[in-house]
Amino acid sequence: MARIRPSSFRWLLASLLVGLVTACATGPRISSDSDPRVDFSAYRTFAFYSPLAIEREGYASLVSGRMKAAARAEMESRGYRYSEQEPDLWLNINAYMQQRTDVSTIPDVDYAYYYSYRYRGYVAMPYWRDRTTVSRYTEGTMNIDLVDADRNTLVWEGIAVGRVRRNQDPLERDAAIDSTIAEIFAAYPHRAGAP
Repeated sequence: MARIRPSSFRWLLASLLVGLVTACATGPRISSDSDPRVDFSAYRTFAFYSPLAIEREGYASLVSGRMKAAARAEMESRGYRYSEQEPDLWLNINAYMQQRTDVSTIPDVDYAYYYSYRYRGYVAMPYWRDRTTVSRYTEGTMNIDLVDADRNTLVWEGIAVGRVRRNQDPLERDAAIDSTIAEIFAAYPHRAGAP
């Protein structure tokens, strides 16, 4: 009987834990883009764009209010000051959801049993086939745009795309909004007035 060395066992356990952690990491995909010609050190104040893209109906909802509070907290933590009179940057938030279909095909092996007169018994014979699974899910996209107020041009955009769980309770929904906006702003490398 083969024995497993303690050092090999530790490496095996560590690799299984790393695999488990990476399998559980199902956060949104974050991307960002900025105008390379813009001097971000000139920006010190911000305000929300009016009307905000998530408030198309003309009023603020509970979700849009939570998004605005989280975005404002992220901007203020970077040294920007909220000012509705003469802001340097307009902050706009857009979010939408859509149904997606995921189709995956993997090879699968199965066995059929046949009676063999030569061997006087049943024999298992493998055969291969493709197994296709189709699943529907909701994908959410959230954009945060920073617009130069003087030139009225987009200078930075952060995007989060990921699966959305339906029917969350308000506390889970608010935590998901806060963490998604924090992840988007983690891709924003600038601070107010800093070169």
